[in-house]
Amino acid sequence: MAYLIAIVTVLIAALHYYFTRTFNYWKKRNVAGPNPVPLFGNIKDSVLRRKPQVMVYKSIYDAYPNEKVVGIYRMTTPSILLRDLDIIKSVLIKDFESFADRGVEFSIDGLGANIFHADGDRWRSLRNRFTPLFTSGKLKNMLPLMSRAGEGLVKYIDEVSRTQPEQSIHNLVQRFTITNIAACVFGLNLDEEMLKTFEELDKHIFTVNYSTELDMMYPGILKKLNGSLFPKVVSTFFDKLTKNVLQMRGGTPSSQRDMFDLILELREKKTLETARKFESDEVKLLELTDGVIAAQIFIFYMAGYETSATTMTYLFYELAKNPDVQDKLVAEIDEVLSRHNGNITYECLKEMTYLSKVFDETLRKYPVADFTQRNAKTDYVFPGTDITIKKGQTIIVSTWGIQNDPKYYPNPEKFDPERFDPENIKNRHPCAYLPFSAGPRNCLGMRFAKWQSEVCIVKVLSKYRVEPSKKTPEKFNYDPMRLFALPKGGIYVNMVPR
Repeated sequence: MAYLIAIVTVLIAALHYYFTRTFNYWKKRNVAGPNPVPLFGNIKDSVLRRKPQVMVYKSIYDAYPNEKVVGIYRMTTPSILLRDLDIIKSVLIKDFESFADRGVEFSIDGLGANIFHADGDRWRSLRNRFTPLFTSGKLKNMLPLMSRAGEGLVKYIDEVSRTQPEQSIHNLVQRFTITNIAACVFGLNLDEEMLKTFEELDKHIFTVNYSTELDMMYPGILKKLNGSLFPKVVSTFFDKLTKNVLQMRGGTPSSQRDMFDLILELREKKTLETARKFESDEVKLLELTDGVIAAQIFIFYMAGYETSATTMTYLFYELAKNPDVQDKLVAEIDEVLSRHNGNITYECLKEMTYLSKVFDETLRKYPVADFTQRNAKTDYVFPGTDITIKKGQTIIVSTWGIQNDPKYYPNPEKFDPERFDPENIKNRHPCAYLPFSAGPRNCLGMRFAKWQSEVCIVKVLSKYRVEPSKKTPEKFNYDPMRLFALPKGGIYVNMVPR
């Protein structure tokens, strides 16, 4: 018995040492930060699914108002949370080449070749060739598709609100974004059966799993083990969908002018060249295989569907809580549409300046893409400090923390679209607003995201007002199992015909 106790004691001591072996890293370097917990580091509430990871980072951000950088541990791995906007600007923009990678690569077979997660030459090649697909000229062709999706949503609201005006706004706008992404990216018109298939897919993509924590504990392990951030059912679905659409179009662009057509036009060039920093750099090529196409289609769907749906959920919630803002927005929508014969065009959206402010303020208060992550490609001394981040280590930028910091946005809980008047924007630090990140690796689809959201908002508010219901929350209890921060149970409002 004594031997057993001794063995157990030694084993416990060994495990404790192993899971705390790095925890003096920042202390030795005189970097301020919260005390880590064995195994979990500083993200225990996130790992145990008590709080979303984004809210854990915000809590750390809020706890160190006088620090430029904060030393944290993601599980047992030392990382840095940046607070100083000038340092953030250096990392994301000025010294971008030292932080070009996200450091979350995973299996190519598991959709890891997508432009968001890819690093190194693959990312450069994809970014160089896919950027022209998101210009205003290309996206203008998709506005009629967005309008049709918006009209479909209004018809659905007409049906369901007739007997029950109280509706989950997230469920409603998800229906729009699924339909719109299917049309704009895949060229598909979804029936009810296909809609349910995509809704089921939501659970596999946007429910958090432990692959992220595993990669924190052992950086790069997913790529080494050919693992993925997403279940196999997700890659199987998008591989099959890509093959089906390719087969329907005979592998060549059609006349639909959707995202798939634009990708097929690129494919006809056979290979993509990597963007070079210098003329002397070696030219590296990337072939647009079915798998690489499937990965891009997946990330366009993932980013365009849920981030926009969550943003619009918060936007309609704020309109319900702030009827004065809603009145002003509805008046602008009615006035501009009357001058454009009810048609939503590029010029029409451009003239809806207050709508743009409402959208931007929503993303200010609720930056659903949550935080920015970058990996150091070299040892780097943060400007204005004597603190060095080592090659391979990770930096985190808490967008939620920055954009709800009273230092940059007085009374941050107040929903105030006037924060985005040109004069106010001009006087604000460029890195005080980062819903789409910043620098060369900012969100490629931000224009698409804004346009599709604005089209949906215009369509809905042309026929309905949103008002608080019995279920409309005063405070949010964020769902720790959701990839993007959303209150448990969603947000309910009353849909009231105008």
